[in-house]
Amino acid sequence: KAYSLAINNGPNALHGGLKGFDKVVWRSTQGHSKNGETLKLEYTSADGEEGYPGKLKVTIFYTFTPLNDLCIDYLAATDKATPVNLTNHSYFNLAGAGSGDVLGHELMLNAANYTPTDDTLIPTGEIKSVKGTPFDFTSPKAIGREIEQLYAQPHRGYDHNFVLNNQNKEFAMIARVTEPNSGRVMEVMTNEPGVQLYTANFLGDTQGKAGKIYKQYGAFCLETQHYPDSVNHPNFPSVILRPGEEYRTTTIYRFPK
Repeated sequence: KAYSLAINNGPNALHGGLKGFDKVVWRSTQGHSKNGETLKLEYTSADGEEGYPGKLKVTIFYTFTPLNDLCIDYLAATDKATPVNLTNHSYFNLAGAGSGDVLGHELMLNAANYTPTDDTLIPTGEIKSVKGTPFDFTSPKAIGREIEQLYAQPHRGYDHNFVLNNQNKEFAMIARVTEPNSGRVMEVMTNEPGVQLYTANFLGDTQGKAGKIYKQYGAFCLETQHYPDSVNHPNFPSVILRPGEEYRTTTIYRFPK
C-alpha cells in the first residue's frame, strides 16, 4: 500500500511532515529516578497523522545525572507497520551563547564511512569511506578545517549522516567535541547506527538566550539516528517498526567535569 507524505523540503518529506513531533504538544511529567531528575514526555500519533500508518505511542525520558549527563531514552510502539526514526536536533556551541562560530571546535567521530547525498541533500544509497575526504573525523580535527571544500555543494557545509563503527546496537561513545578556548568537552554515546553532523549551514541571525544572535556556523548538531531515507534503500538498517515490537534507543550527551 502506498502512503503519501507532505512534500515540505524541495521534493522531499523532512522532519516528520508539516507538523512533526517537534511542533505538537506532549504530555509532560517531572520525576526522579536513581540516575537523576527526569522529564517524561508522552505523545500518541493517530493512525494517518501526517500520512503515516499506525497509531504510534511515543515516550521520551530526559534525565539529568550527577555526572553532567543529559540522557535521552526513546520508546515507541505501533499497531501497524510504520517507519520510526526519532532523534534530537539540539544546537550546541561549547564556547557559549553569542561566542561566534563553531569552526574551531575539535571533533572526533567513530565513523569510518558516511552516506553521500544528492543535490537535494538526500542519501544516494551509497556508503563510502571517509578516508582522504573532508568527512574524515576519525582523529580529532577542527570542524572548519576542510569545510570550505563543501561550500560549492548545496549543503554549504556539513549536513551528512555518518555510518558509525558500532553497528551491533551496543551502547558506545561515538563522538567527542572539544572547544579549545573554554576547555569545554562534550561526549556523545548511543546505540544508534548513525549520526547526522549539521553545522548550521542555513542558520541566519537567529536570536537565542539573552538576546544572543546565532549566525551561519554558529552551532553544530550531532543527531543520533538510523540513516535518512532508509525506507528507499534496502542496504540501510531498517526503520520499520511492527506491531508487537518495541522501539527503544538511548543517547547521552555528556559534559565531563
